[in-house]
Order: sequence, then C-alpha cells, then structure tokens
Amino acid sequence: MSGLVTGDAVVLGLQPARLPSRALALLIDLVVVWAAYLLITLGLAVATASLDEAAVAAVSIASFLLVLVGAPIAVETLSHGRSLGKLAVGLRVVRDDGGPIRFRHALVRGAMGVVEILMTFGVVACVASLVSERGRRLGDVFAGTLVVRERIPAARVLAVPPPPPWLVGRFAGIDLSAVPEALWLEIRQYLTRARELDPVVGRQLAERLADELVARTGTPPPAGVPADAYLAGVVAERQARDARRAFAPGVGAGLPGADLQRGGVSGSALPPVAASPVVAPAVVAPPVVVSPVGSSPGVGPAAGSGARPTGFAPPA
Repeated sequence: MSGLVTGDAVVLGLQPARLPSRALALLIDLVVVWAAYLLITLGLAVATASLDEAAVAAVSIASFLLVLVGAPIAVETLSHGRSLGKLAVGLRVVRDDGGPIRFRHALVRGAMGVVEILMTFGVVACVASLVSERGRRLGDVFAGTLVVRERIPAARVLAVPPPPPWLVGRFAGIDLSAVPEALWLEIRQYLTRARELDPVVGRQLAERLADELVARTGTPPPAGVPADAYLAGVVAERQARDARRAFAPGVGAGLPGADLQRGGVSGSALPPVAASPVVAPAVVAPPVVVSPVGSSPGVGPAAGSGARPTGFAPPA
C-alpha cells in the first residue's frame, strides 16, 4: 500500500483503504440509511394521506433527498469523515494532505455518491476504486479526499538474540559513549533480521557494522570471534548497562553519606569521621562553706556538721 505524502514531502502513517473494507462500510451505511428511509416514508404516508398527489410527490422527493443524501453528508461533516459503517470497520475520510474534511468535501462526495452508488447500484464506484492506485471513487477524486485505515496493526517487536555464552561479560570495559543511536538502530535491525538475510549478504553487512563499531569504540573483537557474535556481545553489554542504570537502588540518595553506605564513590560523599569516645558528664559537688571561727552555730550549710575549721570565710 502506498503511503500518504503531503506537499512538503512528508510521509504520513496513513494507509489507503481498499475495496473490500470500503464495500463493507458502505453496506452497513446503506442498511441503516434505507431502514431509516423506509420508516420515515411509512410515517409520511400516514401523515399525508389527506393531501393531493402533488403534495405527496413533493414530500417524497424531499424525504429522499434529506435522508439518502443529506443525512450522510451531515454525518460525515459532523464526525469529520466517519460514518457508522466506517466507524465499525475502522475507516475515515480525510483530505489529500491528511487533514480532516469539511462540509464542501462531504457535499461533493454525497452528490457524486447519488450517481455512482445509488443510481448505478455501486458499479461505477467499484470500477473507479479498482482502477485508482489509492482506491478512490469518483466522489473522492472530485472532492480531493481519500478513505484511509485508522486501525493499523502494530508492528511486531522482535527481541535481539543473546550473544554466545562465552562472550557474556567480555566487553565490560568497552567505551560506548561515542556510538551514535543511528548505528545502534542498524545493529539491532540486523540482529533481529539476520536469519532472514542471504548468508553472504548477512556476513558482509555484519562485517561492515562491526568495522563501524570498532572505529567508534576502539575495541576490536577478540581473535576468532565472528562479526555477528561481536555485535551481539556489544549490544548485550549496552543493554546490561542500561538495566543497571534503570534499576539501581535510589533509596537514601539524598542523604549525606548515602553513597558510602551503598559502597559507591561520589564526589559529594563526606569523608569518614573517627568515632569519639563517649564521655559521661562530670558530677560537680556543691561548694562546702565552713563557718569562721567564733561564728554562731547554724549559719552556713556546714554549720553543726562537725567539719574541721579551715580559717576560710566567704566575703560579707
């Protein structure tokens, strides 16, 4: 399927819808619209039973235009290109540049749909869709629109095959800081698609990628190691480093000395401080005041205690 390219040469991730899905969406829309038209026609027949033939014909034509032509135009305009059938199948009407449609786009598609769908029972629309490269009918060509798929299956993610067991840990000291992401992407794509390539072409591609990786890292593969095994070993080493950085324990990272407790080395870590012995607080005895010689007993805390006089008296 050809992708959708804008005027600025930007490739959009849109895939044009093909005839089977468009036919299924159109069938759902026609069933709903015709069921609604029949119910409205029966109701109008009962309501206009007393009118003349000209009034009944005018009401019938108006109901046909409003239900079978006006209703799809209004639905596509209000839903930005998604009718009930397109919503069920996963389709949408967009402009040629990928933008949402407006009333004029829906009007041209609806007017042309009367001719190529209702009047010819869809034959003209089927032929035009088969001939068109992007599956467009005449209404899309004149309106400048395109029906695209909204539900695109996600691409299956392939895991990179592991290296040989004897290469695990051999590249622990390799410097990977100079390897660009584009080269990593090429290596991953090669490793995931290596089994689908021709052996000769795959070996040449692996040798080219290995030479580029050696030029970036400065570490050649060990003697006797093939290029594909060397690539797998280096990719496994990078994945292991990413996993260690992603799942490294960060508890207590903001506390002083946390790096020392984890055994790490950091410029902000504080040097270890020698433990100082715990000194018990000294018990200070209250001063003992001795009464002077000849003083009256009972004065001072040492009075009458039988303490030997020292001849010292506190100042008056």
